[in-house]
Amino acid sequence: MSKTARSPRSSAAVVPLRRGTTLEMVRLACPDAAQANRISDSFGLATLDSDGIRDLHERLIIETAQALKDGLSERAMQIHLQRIVGAYVGSAHGAGQFYSRAVTEARDATAKLANDSRDEDLDGPVGFDSAAQRKREFAADMALQAHALRMAAEGAVTAYEQIVGETWKPFERQIEHAGETVGRKAAKLQMDVFRLAIRAGHGPALSLPTKRPVLAGRPFRMSRAAALQSESQ
Repeated sequence: MSKTARSPRSSAAVVPLRRGTTLEMVRLACPDAAQANRISDSFGLATLDSDGIRDLHERLIIETAQALKDGLSERAMQIHLQRIVGAYVGSAHGAGQFYSRAVTEARDATAKLANDSRDEDLDGPVGFDSAAQRKREFAADMALQAHALRMAAEGAVTAYEQIVGETWKPFERQIEHAGETVGRKAAKLQMDVFRLAIRAGHGPALSLPTKRPVLAGRPFRMSRAAALQSESQ
């Protein structure tokens, strides 16, 4: 019974992309306004003007675009603003990740307070804070820092949408030769330099030997250990 031959399917090449940081990732990593206010009240820190930070950066991006509109084309303006907004978003995401690590360290240090046998986990002398308390205060400072940068990023993204007319998306960079090492890239660039020199007539043609050359007429030398052994025999 004959089988019908199937035509091979043309497989499209999948190009790997390096994903950028999105505003959603920033919102997951950084505290919102309600969380920032609770942290400020608990640690006696200044209350941030979240709406003011966002509105200020929104106006800043809009005024920047208005000042550049006569010198940039529409496409150039979009690329320029995409990079600026990406810097705001990347900075906020980095601060959010640092804040998460600070919270983890503060939580671990606080959990060790139940162990009375560790001197470094006990409360400090009068007038000095314990190590766990310092870590909690540091985490609170990082929370406000991450929240402020989040508000700045949100204002920049909102301004981009107003100017360009579309939702901001991070630039996804193509991964160049994921399996190629840095050494191979450097060797390839160096060999390209030789090829260019040869084509310009500034050097001899490169030819790699297929076999290792044998040195004729080289005198035979016996190792010292072999010479001693032959004399003893």
